Amino acid sequence: MGKLFGTDGIRGEANRYPMDATMAFAVGQAVTHVLRKQNHTTRVVIGKDTRISGYMLESALEAGVTSMGGMAQMVGVLPTPGIAYITESMRADAGFVVSASHNPYQDNGIKVFSGSGFKLSDEQEAEIEELVLGGNLPQMVAAPRDMGRAQRLDDAMGRYTVFLKSTFPRRLSLEGMKIAMDVGNGATYKVGPAVFRELGADLTVIHNAPNGLNINDDCGSQHTQDLRRAVLETGSAIGLAFDGDGDRLIAVDERGNEITGDQILVVCANQLKQEGLLSNDLLVSTVMSNLGLTIACQKLGFKHHASKVGDRYVLEDMQRMEAVIGGEDSGHMIFLRKHTTGDGILTALQLVAAMLKSGRSLSELASLMDVYPQKLINVTVARKPEVSTVPEIVAAIEKVEAELKGEGRVLVRYSGTQNMCRVMVEGPTVELTERYAREVADVVQATIG
Repeated sequence: MGKLFGTDGIRGEANRYPMDATMAFAVGQAVTHVLRKQNHTTRVVIGKDTRISGYMLESALEAGVTSMGGMAQMVGVLPTPGIAYITESMRADAGFVVSASHNPYQDNGIKVFSGSGFKLSDEQEAEIEELVLGGNLPQMVAAPRDMGRAQRLDDAMGRYTVFLKSTFPRRLSLEGMKIAMDVGNGATYKVGPAVFRELGADLTVIHNAPNGLNINDDCGSQHTQDLRRAVLETGSAIGLAFDGDGDRLIAVDERGNEITGDQILVVCANQLKQEGLLSNDLLVSTVMSNLGLTIACQKLGFKHHASKVGDRYVLEDMQRMEAVIGGEDSGHMIFLRKHTTGDGILTALQLVAAMLKSGRSLSELASLMDVYPQKLINVTVARKPEVSTVPEIVAAIEKVEAELKGEGRVLVRYSGTQNMCRVMVEGPTVELTERYAREVADVVQATIG
């Protein structure tokens, strides 16, 4: 792990190191320098979510790009996967996303996409990091006459809307279908409703008035209580909840029950299998996926591979194993035949298509997978030693695993983007699962909290 880049770019509290204007300026410079080629103007797309700090950070990135002679192409508020799409379709050299995804408004981050629409490799991130931290960027800037320019791409949202609609089968229609949508006061607040309305849906939209401070605030994919209520009040067939940067989807069925990312993966993978499109008969998820997902895959006749946590690792394993669908229980899903990265709106379209093709309600489709009781406790920690080197934590895990007798599991890992240790326990009953998770979490708190 580098000093700046976590599992999902650089992240931190806005206006404080490392998420300040000085850092954004340097990152803009470093990326433009690394991608510089002779007789070629480096073009970099810059987009953001709705956080108030986005104005400062996008301007600093733009300044960094232009100081190195690059062309900054500004798209304004657009979901992360939309910026990946625009970067690739416009044949730009890179794309910057100013977002902290599902984090609260006071945090922000910078993600970088390569010209192919995929996230940068570890090697590229290390090279950029070295330049940013090395202190030599001021000597590398362009001569005054060779400085770059910036332009605003006014049609970026329209381009992305057309792309999303193209992923939905032409023979299907959403006409008359009641759908509720929670855009989390985030980056999907315009494009999400536009896509579904253009496809004919009878749409109810909530939390679509971003003010810079209310992104992810008791709404969106992590807080579905308002969406569940909206689904029941409007008699919707499905509820769709996106996170702040629009790369995640969590759904709500017609009865008001939350449907997990794992269940969505199983439904979509099963639909692909029915159509003969599930490459290598394989679904990729992470070690955090519910036990029920593995059992559902066996029952439905396809294989399951568990990767390390983080969408970049899911993607790496998908490419290596030639899988076409993969994702995380958090709602981050990748349909590799359709896009290079996780996309909440695209996933929503595939899920609704599966409902229409099968003629089944979402609650019926979700029952393809039984969700085992699972408890996740996030413990704020002061340090992150390798878990296996802390004897007290190892002993606590072993004790719980012995008591579960193969009817569950324990997973303890650190967040890649926050100072947190995630303690996850699955077991046969809700009571046991919660008790065991609390036992392990208390030990984590006492030793490294």
